[in-house]
Amino acid sequence: MTITTCIRDADWVVRWNADKNRHEYVRQADVVFRGNAIEFVGRQFTGEADAEIDGCRLMVMPGLVNIHSHPTNQPITRAIREEIASPALYMTSLYDRTGLWKTSQDALYYGAIVAYGELLKSGVTTAVDYAARAPEGWIDLMAQSGLRIVAAPSFRDASWLVLNESRVEYHWAPQAGERQFTEAMALIDAAMAHPSGRLSGMIAPGQVDTCLAETFKKAMAVAESKNLILQTHAGQTLPEFHEMTRRTGRTPIQWLDHIGVLGHRSIVAHCIFVDDHSWTHWHSHEDLALLAHSGTTVAHCPVVFSRYGHKLESYGKYRRTGINLGIGTDTSPHNMLEEMREAIVLSRIAAGRVDDATSADVFNAATIGGAKALGRDDIGRLAPGAKADLVLVDLDHPLMKPGRDPLRNLIFTAADRAVKHVYVDGILRMQDGIVLSMDCDGAADKLETEQKASELSVATLDANNRDGLEIAPPVLPMAD
Repeated sequence: MTITTCIRDADWVVRWNADKNRHEYVRQADVVFRGNAIEFVGRQFTGEADAEIDGCRLMVMPGLVNIHSHPTNQPITRAIREEIASPALYMTSLYDRTGLWKTSQDALYYGAIVAYGELLKSGVTTAVDYAARAPEGWIDLMAQSGLRIVAAPSFRDASWLVLNESRVEYHWAPQAGERQFTEAMALIDAAMAHPSGRLSGMIAPGQVDTCLAETFKKAMAVAESKNLILQTHAGQTLPEFHEMTRRTGRTPIQWLDHIGVLGHRSIVAHCIFVDDHSWTHWHSHEDLALLAHSGTTVAHCPVVFSRYGHKLESYGKYRRTGINLGIGTDTSPHNMLEEMREAIVLSRIAAGRVDDATSADVFNAATIGGAKALGRDDIGRLAPGAKADLVLVDLDHPLMKPGRDPLRNLIFTAADRAVKHVYVDGILRMQDGIVLSMDCDGAADKLETEQKASELSVATLDANNRDGLEIAPPVLPMAD
């Protein structure tokens, strides 16, 4: 039976105004959804409802849209990745050190549960799961999470090799890439056919430097034929920028444009090291214009790169150029609200001014910007006809007081600690901060066991036979 639910007299509601193309606050308002769709957002709903929720001391806002995350293989790197770097590779640890902690099938599975829980707890209702390795049971686990998930199983023609800790080389294996592509298409088809109706697919060639032009062209053709979005990584490190300019004579973004990958159905994750970034010292200044004019979305994930000392220069400049921006969490923790805060702060540091990125700019990126990137107009907003993906924020939480502006409090102060309830598709998925569909605490315990087992083999995988404690030492020395 389809039930009509009314959240009655909420203190604050973040409503989408389609006429003015903006989110806006409404005080003392009602939000009504029937089944999985919103029917009414405004004051004094006079229709009938089967169930009512007292909105007193609550803010109702749209669920956040995370367009780039790696839930399966990143949680195992917690307490490892935050402070390791390869100095001769411009401080990134992408190519060698984090990969030394290998993830078993169980670690991938439990890591996904932990990450899905973190996403819900930080107000995410839609997420792109960009998976280099999909655990057994991945499709059913995505559905069990209660999230609206875009499955993006990735594939690539080459893997990275690091020599002398200072040079990235490429081991090309196109036949393996072809096999990965076939497996990825099967997973996407399975996700789209799942009876939950909340799963969809995305074409995901791994990285700009690990896929051949022919692979990108084939991937784009499939995306167009299936009406899907394509996402890849580019502009994420200086070694990648240097490799692509050496290999092609073009920047990573220019090369993607040259082979026909940029466009309205494309997302480029990270896009930090473009031709006008101060560290690249490149002769052209075309990349941002190419992204804007093509309609390509940039998935901005500031937290993980800030750990290396890297930042976008700047969020505000990308937005003013006309680029559609979305927000992603990329790595652990998958806390969308912390990403939003850091996006604002780092942009202001890069530009040297407070107004370079506002809370409204980044909230838009985390809602309607992400929805636009995914080709959807029914998520990331509270409006009649949109999906009933709702986040209820506790205004009585001490970190939400004084309550002059609840979104500002949520982004800068309270973050996930004030997220009380989350609905996805009209179903309560998190209640009073507890994820209802998965045992996140139990998964975290099992993931801890998996990390300990993984650490035992680090020395056998490291080129210099260093163990995990040498590569990622604890914050403080151990007492005798």
